[in-house]
Amino acid sequence: MFVSLRRFSTLTTAAITAAALATSAFALDTVKFMVPGPTGGGYDQTARILGKALIEATVAKAVTFENKGGAGGTLGLAQFANSTKGDPNALLIVGAVMVGAVVQNKPPITLEKVTPIARLFSEYNVIAVRNSSTHKTLEDLLVEFKANPSNVKWGGGSKGSVDHIGIAELAGKLNIPIDKVNYIAFGGGGEAVAATLGGHITAITGGYAELSKYIESGQFRVLAVGSPTRIAGVDAPTLKEQGLDMTIGNWRGVYGAADLTPAQRQEVTDAVLAATNTQVWKENLQANAWSPSFISGDDFAKFVDDEHSRLRDMLVKVGLL
Repeated sequence: MFVSLRRFSTLTTAAITAAALATSAFALDTVKFMVPGPTGGGYDQTARILGKALIEATVAKAVTFENKGGAGGTLGLAQFANSTKGDPNALLIVGAVMVGAVVQNKPPITLEKVTPIARLFSEYNVIAVRNSSTHKTLEDLLVEFKANPSNVKWGGGSKGSVDHIGIAELAGKLNIPIDKVNYIAFGGGGEAVAATLGGHITAITGGYAELSKYIESGQFRVLAVGSPTRIAGVDAPTLKEQGLDMTIGNWRGVYGAADLTPAQRQEVTDAVLAATNTQVWKENLQANAWSPSFISGDDFAKFVDDEHSRLRDMLVKVGLL
C-alpha cells in the first residue's frame, strides 16, 4: 500500500516510537532526517518512506524530519554537516539535484564533508501537460517547440536541476538554441503543478512520484517518460521510442553525519539496507515507479564523484556553467 504523505506526516514521533518499542533492540535510536527541500517534494517523500521502513525493519526507535530547502539543497547540506558531527542517528537525503547545485554554486560545504551511506533508487522523469492542453502527443508539443521555442513554457525544478538539464538536452537534440528555451524554475513541485494546472506552464517535467496523483486523477496527461524502457503502470512511450536518443533521470540516496567511525558507518549502512528489504519500501518503489539501484560504501562514494564530473560536463554543454 502506498504511504500517504499527508497521513504519515500527521503521525507524531511519540506514536511511531510507541509502535517500535515492542521490539527488543535497535541499531539506531531516534533517526533525525535532514530533508534539503520543501514538504511534499521528492526529497521529503523519500525521507518519510525511508523513515517508515526503518521503523518496520525494527532498526530505529523513532524518526523525525526537518525540512530546509534552498540553493538546490546545499543550505540543508550545510546545516546538516555543521550540526550533526559524529551522530550516527542523523541522515541526509541527497540526489542528483544536490550534486548539480554543488557544481554550480561552489558552496563552502560540499558532500565531501559528510559520510556517504547508500544510493537507494533511480527515478526517471515524465513530460506531462494538463488534461485540457491542445498538445495530445509529444509530437504535437515538439512541433510547436521547434517552430516557436520561446512560446513553449517548460516548468520544473530549480535551475541546473535534472529537470532543467533534461529540457536543455531535449532542445539540443532538436537543434534549438539553448537561449531560446523558456524554462521556468520552481523551488517546489507544488508550485510547478499549480502553474501548469492554471495554464501558465505549457508542459511540466519531473519525477513520476511527485506528479503521480495528478496523472492518476486525470489532471495531467503524460506525453513521454525519460526512462531507458517503459515504466510499468505508466501509459506513455519513452523518449527513445519517439526518436530522441536520451534519458532524463534522477537518483536519491542517503548520507550520514561527518566524523562517523567505521563501525558507526557500517551500522547505519546495515540499518538502511534492512529498511530497503521491508514490504513498505518495496511497495512504495512500485507505487512511485522508482527503480531499485542500491549501492553503498566506497562504491556509492565513487558513484557520487562520477556524478560530479558528469553533471559538470552537462552543465557546461547546455550553457549553465
